[in-house]
Amino acid sequence: MMGEYDSMDFVNEYEYCPRCDANLTLQKGYRSDLPFWKCRGCGEMLINPNEDADSNIVWICDQCGTVLNLQEDFRDDLGEWTCTECGKINRISESEIFRSEDEYEAFQRDPYQGLTDDELMELLQYQDVGSIDAREDIFLIRQRDTGKLYVKKFLTTYNKSVYEFLRKHPVSHVPRIIGMYEGNNGLTVIEEYVAGRTLASLLERYTFTESETIRIIKELCTILDQLHSLPRALIHRDVILDETGAVWLLDVNVAKWHDPGQKDDTRYLGTRYYAAPEQVGYGFEASSPKADVYAVGMLMNVMLTGKFPKEEKADGKLWPVIERCISLEAERRFSARELREALEKIEE
Repeated sequence: MMGEYDSMDFVNEYEYCPRCDANLTLQKGYRSDLPFWKCRGCGEMLINPNEDADSNIVWICDQCGTVLNLQEDFRDDLGEWTCTECGKINRISESEIFRSEDEYEAFQRDPYQGLTDDELMELLQYQDVGSIDAREDIFLIRQRDTGKLYVKKFLTTYNKSVYEFLRKHPVSHVPRIIGMYEGNNGLTVIEEYVAGRTLASLLERYTFTESETIRIIKELCTILDQLHSLPRALIHRDVILDETGAVWLLDVNVAKWHDPGQKDDTRYLGTRYYAAPEQVGYGFEASSPKADVYAVGMLMNVMLTGKFPKEEKADGKLWPVIERCISLEAERRFSARELREALEKIEE
């Protein structure tokens, strides 16, 4: 919902904002026949005086942004209104009025907007420590009573069922899901904190030996095998080494369920160059657990050489394994379990 507006002033051939006196006629995209206009000078929402609007409040649909005042039969004394454009039921209440565009946009970004009082009380048991990697959507937090650290994520793109499943069925070396809170603007997730460094950050400094690579990839395959063996295989992609050197998979929000009936991926969730051909629109088939194996093959080559195979192929016993992992045909690749077994044979 928006704040109070004033009608447009018409002065000769120019029209001005009644709030900041900006010349509306000179603002890009402005036309005097538009039903409403947001002044680009101050952000004030203005209703065209020629429109039949019986309120001094601009009511905007919380879902599609349509001005509700201009919809047929709208009245601001109804208590609620179903938007005729998108069907969203909007509350028409003084508590929904915002005095400025900035205040409205801040409300739209609020990750806690729409949560219940009980959910908000649960979240108050945590104190923000700071953002992670200078991001605005991932924070290190501390439980006030115990002092224990957790990670808090604000997600706008997510598959809630993935989080729900992993919360009920935790997988070894995948951070446990502690809490989930879905509001109007997205999902807030509290999960186990794992101190460590990502492989990506380590690879910025040095490459790994063959034995180090085999050890890390074997552990990674053990985790992937667990995920791929779920009732619906979970395709997953982010790797971290904790303080003991053990391998973990992070960022469940880039994971997805495997759907054998899906012909191609509707959304690209991987990381450039690590994504299998079927993930980036080449049209072969939808992502499957074999997409993870493709990414692991690429990762092995980068761990050994610092480069992708098209730039430099790894030497030694691991190249035939890598080559099979990154086959363009998913069926020719190893499964996670087969890859671990192939690496064990190299160690013999």
